[in-house]
Amino acid sequence: MSNHMADVTIHIDENTDHATRERIQDTLRELPGVMAASSHDERPHLMVVEYDPDQVNSRTLLDTVAASGVHAELIGL
Repeated sequence: MSNHMADVTIHIDENTDHATRERIQDTLRELPGVMAASSHDERPHLMVVEYDPDQVNSRTLLDTVAASGVHAELIGL
């Protein structure tokens, strides 16, 4: 793993419950290069992902979230 680190905020369009967000976060954490994925119940539409851009890119992160059945956009790079 490299010493590079980036983070991105993903906006999830749908209203999701805590369990759904945990499932999405667990899926993201399984990707090579993802260090952390988190969200808070106070802001359920936002998820922050920390990752190594040498191993995974933000498009892959977004595609992984969308594959869980929600609509989402990157709102920070």
